[in-house]
Amino acid sequence: MNTIPFQALACPIDGSPLQCKGSAWRCTAGHSFDIASQGYTHLLPVQNKRSRDPGDSKEMVAARRRFLNAGFYQPIAAAMSRATLADLPPRATLRCLDAGCGEGYYLRQLAAAPGTRRTLALLGLDISKWAVLSAAKQDRRPNWVVGSNANLPILPGTLDRVLCMFGFPVYAEFARVLKPDGQLLLVDAGPDHLRELREIIYPAVKPERAANAQTPEGFCSLSSEIIRYPLSLTGTEQITDLLAMTPHLYRASAEGRTKAAALTALSVTVDVRLTRFGRDAGC
Repeated sequence: MNTIPFQALACPIDGSPLQCKGSAWRCTAGHSFDIASQGYTHLLPVQNKRSRDPGDSKEMVAARRRFLNAGFYQPIAAAMSRATLADLPPRATLRCLDAGCGEGYYLRQLAAAPGTRRTLALLGLDISKWAVLSAAKQDRRPNWVVGSNANLPILPGTLDRVLCMFGFPVYAEFARVLKPDGQLLLVDAGPDHLRELREIIYPAVKPERAANAQTPEGFCSLSSEIIRYPLSLTGTEQITDLLAMTPHLYRASAEGRTKAAALTALSVTVDVRLTRFGRDAGC
């Protein structure tokens, strides 16, 4: 798979096109955004931050990197890659955003997917600077930016695919940056996702946040599939990393976290739904 730089970035201040000049991205109005030595760019204006250090912490990102690089979610990544590349001509150039990319695992898997004649222009965006820093350190082929799904620093109508993996979708923004025939791919937790872990850390297990059943405005439903399989974790670190990379770390009580920390082995169910939406309402 051939990977080229993603060029359709927009100034987060005035929305005009950004041009890469040397070690910075600049717009015609004079706004300039330096490319860090690690290879990422900060495109989240301070006025758009809700906290000083938004998004996942450095520790959460490190846990996610260890867990994902161990291959525990590889079946999810493989399904996502197949769905992303579906319906594309063999020699097509695919412009793809991972909105909420974390430490970049899913884009790296996409870049490694079969299909050597395809060209990929990949952009990973996350509100956590620690996540984007980790992604850039592991693979400098995609463009990595610190930014928000609520105000994507991307020119309108320039993307073929938007991925949102366990993230926070902002459908109006996704529709704005997709081409008329572009596609949105969502991965959400199913009702049994990590149920065994949740039964340990919570006094009573509530239903997992349901995957979006309704088709968002401006899109039409193309396909949906369930990815479900058992997962066996051995060792305290693997279990701790799984908990640390999920919202359950903060939702669980101190007693629940203590119970999880005492585990040395755990079998859990992975249960997620991958939904593919088309940008055109008439598709």
